[in-house]
Amino acid sequence: MIRAALKRPITVLVFFIGLLLFSVMAVRSIPIDIFPRLNLPTIYVIEQYGGMSAQQMEGFFATRMQDQFLYVNGIKNIESRNIQGLSLIKLTFYENTDMAEASAQVALQVNRTMAFFPPGALPPQVVRFDASSLPVGELVFSSKTRPLKEMFDLAITRVRPLFATVPGLSAPPPFGSNARSVLINVNPEKLRMFNLSADEVVAALTKNNAITPSGNIRLDSMMLVSSINSLEGTVQHFEDIPVRSNSGNVIYVRDVATVADGADITVDYALVNGKRSVYIPVVKTADASTWEVVQTLRKRIPEMKSLLPDDVDISYEFDQSVFVINSARSLMTEGILGAVLTGLTVLFFLRDWRSSLVVIITIPVSVMGAVFFLKLAGQTVNIMTLSGAGAGHRYPGRRGDGDHREHPSAPRDGQE
Repeated sequence: MIRAALKRPITVLVFFIGLLLFSVMAVRSIPIDIFPRLNLPTIYVIEQYGGMSAQQMEGFFATRMQDQFLYVNGIKNIESRNIQGLSLIKLTFYENTDMAEASAQVALQVNRTMAFFPPGALPPQVVRFDASSLPVGELVFSSKTRPLKEMFDLAITRVRPLFATVPGLSAPPPFGSNARSVLINVNPEKLRMFNLSADEVVAALTKNNAITPSGNIRLDSMMLVSSINSLEGTVQHFEDIPVRSNSGNVIYVRDVATVADGADITVDYALVNGKRSVYIPVVKTADASTWEVVQTLRKRIPEMKSLLPDDVDISYEFDQSVFVINSARSLMTEGILGAVLTGLTVLFFLRDWRSSLVVIITIPVSVMGAVFFLKLAGQTVNIMTLSGAGAGHRYPGRRGDGDHREHPSAPRDGQE
């Protein structure tokens, strides 16, 4: 290699400049992530149905879906876990399976299985799992005057839709509070007194809290859309919904039940800085760069704050991108320091500034070249690749051990 380089110096110089140019472009465009892309061939199917036991969830949902999933191509294993009100099915595929096609087939079979579900069952959630799709931070909501349920409502209706405008960011629901709910507690004794059932109360609530289109009204050259809006404006209006009319005597909801503006059953609990809070997990997709997602989200926080009341604040906490950035900066600092110290050592012993310049240039370019080849291989800058780059970076220093290892100012291998 040395003889070939000496015979063709122009070729080596052009190759070196080209490698440096493409390495700089790769450093500017390569995704920065926490973990490498694992691309695990796994799909989860989640079904919720309140009030059913684990045995009922298995019989009515898990077993039905598992029978249909046998028609999906490439399935290696099917596992299911059932608890009260929840059924979780894990589908594992072979390594060479096209996961996009597999997800489409799973969704198709789920739609076919819904015909066998009990009445009122919602469509199951089909989630593609990847270990690199993980939370990279939390968007925390805080207020000194508002309760948690109001902040939860603001987070899910005003801030969460903006997550779709950030490339590479998914939009999970908020955590830390219970969803706002209108609680209607029916008195069984009053139901028996009026000869009513709970189903009749539910039917009355459903029928009288809906919006119905009624057509258009033409006025001269204008066509107006008219609708019968019977939606309840306040929580107290639910008390005035009629349930049954007997011989001119109307039985209202207030006669058999009490209505309150409350919250759903507690299912999650979050403490931030020792205080109950509401937060939205910032979860990136598998092919997105952690650094780009976090920086784009930080730029959108002022817009999110403008949609909220003045007494509600948003802060980005538990930032996971700093670990990778700190590792990359540490590797860059150590590389520059090692190159400078090695060049000074060569200059001290050999008294040749050209040899020192070669050493100073070679080490940073070798690290940047490693990033360029990572980019070509479709990899990302993450904790694992940075560890490999650090191990490879120590190698050039060992080649020159005979020149500087006895000098007290020479860096050790671990410092290089």
